[in-house]
Amino acid sequence: MRALVVADEVDEALWAGLGPGCDVGLVLAAGDLPFDYLEFLTDALGGVPCVFVPGNHDPDLSGFTRHGGLSLRAGFPQHWPGPAGGIDADGRVVDVCGLRIAGLGGSLRYSDGPNQWTQAQQARRARRLMRLAARRRRRDGRGVDVLLTHAPPRGVGDREDQPHRGFDCLHATVERMRPDWLLHGHIHPYGERPREHRMGGTRVRNVVGRHVIEFTPHEVRT
Repeated sequence: MRALVVADEVDEALWAGLGPGCDVGLVLAAGDLPFDYLEFLTDALGGVPCVFVPGNHDPDLSGFTRHGGLSLRAGFPQHWPGPAGGIDADGRVVDVCGLRIAGLGGSLRYSDGPNQWTQAQQARRARRLMRLAARRRRRDGRGVDVLLTHAPPRGVGDREDQPHRGFDCLHATVERMRPDWLLHGHIHPYGERPREHRMGGTRVRNVVGRHVIEFTPHEVRT
C-alpha cells in the first residue's frame, strides 16, 4: 500500500504530474489544504479514497451527519463544506485500504478560530479516541497503523511560539495506541527537510508538502 500524504502547502507540480497510472492507492491529508485541491488529487489518481483531519485554517466540520444520502447538521439539511467524498477522521478510527487510521485534527488554541483546542480540551478528545481504538481492537484484534494529526506532539518537531506548540496528550496517545506512524503537518519547514522522529516504535513524520509513504505488510496489522 502506497499513500500520497499531504499537508499545509499546495505542491504546484502535482497539478500536472498525477494520473490514474500513479501507483498510489490512498490520499492522507493532515490539514490546512484547500478542499478542492484534495478533490483534485483523488480524482487525478482515479478516485482513490482520501482520509483527512482538519487544520486550524480549515472550516469547522463538526456536527455533520449523513442520513439517507443527505448531509445534516443539528438535524437540518446543510451542505457539508469538506472535500467531496473525503473521509473526516478527526476524533474517529477508520479502516481504509487495509489501514486502520485514527485521527486528531486541530492545533493549540491561539485565537477564536475553528479547530483550535487548549491542552486540556485536546487531551479529552485524545482520551475518547483511545477508547474508540481500544474498543475496535478488542473486537477484531487489530491495532492502529496510522495516527493522523494536524499538530505534532509537544517537543517532537514543534516550535516554541504559541500557535505552533505541539500537544502534550499525543505522548500518552502514542504510548497507548502504539501506531506504526504518526503523520502530522502544521510546522512549515521553509525549504528544509525536517528530520523524522521516533517515539518508541512509532515513526513521526512532518508531511507538510507531499510525501509518498509505502506501508509494508508487517506494518499493516491484521
